[in-house]
Amino acid sequence: MLDELIVENLGIIERVHLQPGRGLVVFTGETGAGKTMLLGALRLLVGGAARSDLIGPYGGEARVEGRFVSPDGEEIVAIRAVAPGRSRAYLNRSMVTAGSLEELGAGLVEMVAQHEKHGLNRPSEVRALIDRALSVEDQELLRDYRLAWDDLTSLRADRDRLGGDRRSLERELDLVAYQADEIRSAGFSAGDDEQLAIEAARMRHAEELAVRLGEARAAVDGAAEQAGRATSELRKAADLDRSLREVADRSAAAGAVLTDLATDLRVAFELVENDPAAAEATERRLAQLGDLRRKYGDTLEEVLEFADGANRRREELTGLLAGAERLEADLAAAEEAVKAAGTRLLVVRQDAAERISSSAVSHLQELGLPAPVVGLVVEPAEPGSNGADRARLLFASDERLTPGPVGRVASGGELSRLVLSLRLASGSGLSPVVAFDEVDAGVGGKTALALGRKLASLARDRQVLCVTHLPQVAAFADRHFVITRTGASVAVTAAGEEVRVQELSRMLAGLPESERGRNHAKELIAMAGRERA
Repeated sequence: MLDELIVENLGIIERVHLQPGRGLVVFTGETGAGKTMLLGALRLLVGGAARSDLIGPYGGEARVEGRFVSPDGEEIVAIRAVAPGRSRAYLNRSMVTAGSLEELGAGLVEMVAQHEKHGLNRPSEVRALIDRALSVEDQELLRDYRLAWDDLTSLRADRDRLGGDRRSLERELDLVAYQADEIRSAGFSAGDDEQLAIEAARMRHAEELAVRLGEARAAVDGAAEQAGRATSELRKAADLDRSLREVADRSAAAGAVLTDLATDLRVAFELVENDPAAAEATERRLAQLGDLRRKYGDTLEEVLEFADGANRRREELTGLLAGAERLEADLAAAEEAVKAAGTRLLVVRQDAAERISSSAVSHLQELGLPAPVVGLVVEPAEPGSNGADRARLLFASDERLTPGPVGRVASGGELSRLVLSLRLASGSGLSPVVAFDEVDAGVGGKTALALGRKLASLARDRQVLCVTHLPQVAAFADRHFVITRTGASVAVTAAGEEVRVQELSRMLAGLPESERGRNHAKELIAMAGRERA
């Protein structure tokens, strides 16, 4: 419910702080006092249009703040600030778009007035209204349908995971198997590309390498021999001069390095092959690697990763194809199950729609429409998550008129009474907060009393906010707020017993201090209290 509402600089309202309370909450006051402006504040909170002309004379922007409390105790705080040419929205102190507030409002608040966008224009909302009127047994049919739909959806997801029909899957399996086998049969391992590049370069330049390595080896052998002689002479000199021992040791170390280098050159020389057949084999191997890289990746590493992925897909497709025949049979059975469950659900929804329509007509007749037409139409449609049907609402205020969509044919007062009647007829409401404006347009006498009773009945399990000019409606309120205006100043008062009697007397006779009017007001409040007890 709307637990708290703060309105600042909105139209003629400088600042108002309300705690509406549960049940039926009514707002009354003289024409022009600003009653409807409070509902305008609520519209802003649920994403309504933020017009610059809403800004009052008491500052540079209008601001509305509301705190909603869900049935489980969760609190939601929404704020809307309107400045010239722009608006800002906040949800639980975080900045959001006005669209986010509208999404929030769609589940929390239903505004019912002329030109409002409301649930009865949306097929999904009409269907939800019908479903809440289903019996416990019929609700089981709705659950059965949803289970059947979930099963069908899951099987379709499995089919989609296959990537297409069986033949296309088999073609894909052949392709990935060929790709994986082509890479595997080539026998490459990580690092082979670098090794092949080295071997190919060596073979392409074998003759020149042999000459240069031979020359280098001869030079190093000669140097090693000379180093040996130098070391021998330095050893003898060190025997004569002990300070030369370090020099002799360094000469010996240099000779050892040259000896090792000579050995390495000999090995390198022996590895040089001037074998045309081996060179051709290496070139073929490089060409094979180049072909694989052209197809599967820029590097050998990417080629090998592609092979791993192809193997995984081959295993997946093999498993899926093994169950493809069973999947096709399961899909056919699931589609039949959805069709059968949808047909059963269509029938009970059509029955419920007829009951709601008939009951709503009775309520509307009591509310001053002698011969209204209410048509809740449930027609077959393509299966979806909530059924294999489509629901819509047609209305005419008189049987001599052609019924049409609610948003096009219902006036503000008719719309409010229609919504009220449908809520009572279905035994449910779509939103925990319903706000009515113009619900009493063209209503008086016994019809006004009936309207008050019905609003009170609707408010038993939700919060109903209502701007009214009818004392018969105000008498049924759980909470009554009186709006008064003095010049440009607006005050909102939570009416206690005495203020309430004065206000109803004013509404009845225009004379709040009239003894006869006060007695009539007290009688009306007492009567409403007895009926609500």
